[in-house]
Amino acid sequence: MLAWTIYISFAGALVLALLPKGNAALARWIALAVAVTGFAIAVAGFVAGAGQGRVTLVDVPWVASMGIHFTLAADGISRVLVLLTGLAAVAGVLFSWNIELRTNEFFAFFLALIGGVYGVFLSFDLFLLFVFYEIAIVPKYFLIAIWGSTRREYAAMKLALYSFVGSAMVLIGLLAAYAISGSHSTGLVALANANLPVNSQMWLFPLVFVGFGILAGLWPFHTWAPTGHVAAPTAASMLLAGVVMKLGAYGCLRVAIGLFPHGMDAWGWSFAGIGSWRDVFAILAVIGIVYGALVALAQTDFKFVIGYSSVSHMGFVLLGLVTLKQIGVTGAVLQMFSHGVIAGLLFAIVGRIVYERTHTRQLAELEKMHLGKRMPFAAWAFVIAGMASMGLPGFSGFVAELQVLVGSWIAKPWWTAAAGVGIIVGVAYTWRALQKAFFSDRLPTPEEHPKTGWPKFDPITWPEIAGTALLMAATVIVGVYPRVLLDSIEPAVKALLAGGMQ
Repeated sequence: MLAWTIYISFAGALVLALLPKGNAALARWIALAVAVTGFAIAVAGFVAGAGQGRVTLVDVPWVASMGIHFTLAADGISRVLVLLTGLAAVAGVLFSWNIELRTNEFFAFFLALIGGVYGVFLSFDLFLLFVFYEIAIVPKYFLIAIWGSTRREYAAMKLALYSFVGSAMVLIGLLAAYAISGSHSTGLVALANANLPVNSQMWLFPLVFVGFGILAGLWPFHTWAPTGHVAAPTAASMLLAGVVMKLGAYGCLRVAIGLFPHGMDAWGWSFAGIGSWRDVFAILAVIGIVYGALVALAQTDFKFVIGYSSVSHMGFVLLGLVTLKQIGVTGAVLQMFSHGVIAGLLFAIVGRIVYERTHTRQLAELEKMHLGKRMPFAAWAFVIAGMASMGLPGFSGFVAELQVLVGSWIAKPWWTAAAGVGIIVGVAYTWRALQKAFFSDRLPTPEEHPKTGWPKFDPITWPEIAGTALLMAATVIVGVYPRVLLDSIEPAVKALLAGGMQ
């Protein structure tokens, strides 16, 4: 069933690409129908797969001479991330309802990107996974370069270059694993069963982990992320932070950790307490958490605040993965879902609801406009999104970050202590942005006050209300009853850490 999310998305992209120009309204409704259908299939597949392990959806030979199969399968991790993708797709279309420039092409690229993301999360053949991974990169470039704003061409090129460097590292690692294994198959299960030599895993693991980690915002390779988020149109920002960064984290878990479990074994020597690749990547993850939060605190551009906060939150995902503890890895997967929803909501409020009406993202400008009174829907939506981003109880981020911190404490307590600094700074930058943008009591000077008075803002539209409600509901439902996702994630993580891909 879940395989249809891929087929329908690409079919929708093809229909929109062939749709005659001048049918903007029709293009929007086609995109929404495709996104909603994909989301409905994702929900149905998630419910149907409850309590099941890995289920093969499709398995047919593709390039038989090299052992490449078109293999699609789903376990609890895949089902949760497919659900996230469907949710982000519907919200993205709703928040793109105002796109007038080349509308058909915009939604065609949008659905092609969604189709690629679905494909990555469902692929159980390394070559097929890599193909979908590359398919997801190309539409990102055009969405930013054509429909973006601030330094859009620079941001698009930077994102593409970082992505392709990461892809090249992944490809080298995968080709080496295929050659060394001697299994004559690119299937994930076959390669996991091949028991690659430990020495090979020790150099393949960091190569592939960094390759995927670039897209996940791993410090210091994260710099494409804030630039890309700011330049991208709202829907693309939502997808970049919401699901595309998750592709990198998913690759780190499914491929790097799943195929090369001995890559994080101790080296046999240590320096300053660093004695394995696990220590190295934990330190980079913690630096990303703290660095992203501190830089977000210093930003004057509202969208850059959200962009750097994504780097910090993705640091929690990477830290949870390298704990190699079931609770930590489970928290990392839950944090992927949680951050995907919350980041999408934050970018939608800042990029679509606020910027499209005020035409500024500068906090110094916004604090003179008293948006809390003039735009109460946006203000209170940001309050809820900010509370979720800070990881307060009752929202999905609380359970996710708590599990990551418990896992890191079990692994090495000082990791948790350092990451805690990032949480404290995260509260500070969220409240600072909230107070400046919406609840400031600063009055403009006579010189700053517009001579014709403040312009009236357009009323909030039904797509904006629907998209906001959808994302809010997701973070609250998971926050109040996290078992709705944990019951799927925990068995899959347990099986993967035990070499359960066999």
